[in-house]
Amino acid sequence: MSQAHPAEKSYAAREIPAEIDPAIEDLVRGIIGQVADKWTMLILETLEEHGTLRFTEVGRQVGGISQKMLTKTLRDMERDGLVSRIVHPVIPPHVDYSLTELGRSLGEAFCGVWIWAEKHHAAIEKARAAFSARTGRG
Repeated sequence: MSQAHPAEKSYAAREIPAEIDPAIEDLVRGIIGQVADKWTMLILETLEEHGTLRFTEVGRQVGGISQKMLTKTLRDMERDGLVSRIVHPVIPPHVDYSLTELGRSLGEAFCGVWIWAEKHHAAIEKARAAFSARTGRG
């Protein structure tokens, strides 16, 4: 009998504590809400691929993000310890952003989602096509 890799253990098979600490639950919900945001994920990916970048270069590499949304997302990521922000005292201002170890570890955790999507891409497309054919909605 083959033994499953620990990472392939089903969600239901994982041990769930009888009582969940409300502070931990709030933290998890907040982090999921943030990382489920496409801009956070795209910025994580951009900084992982390119290393330390200036503010304008982060926006250029991500593409399609407004300056207001870039500012908000980077500020939220800095607050949560995912990126470090270094302001250089020059004129015009020069601000660099880079991933922290915490940010890198979050990127690694979500790499599993990417792998899952690659593995199940055909099944998802098939399910979407069947849904669309059945309901007339895409």
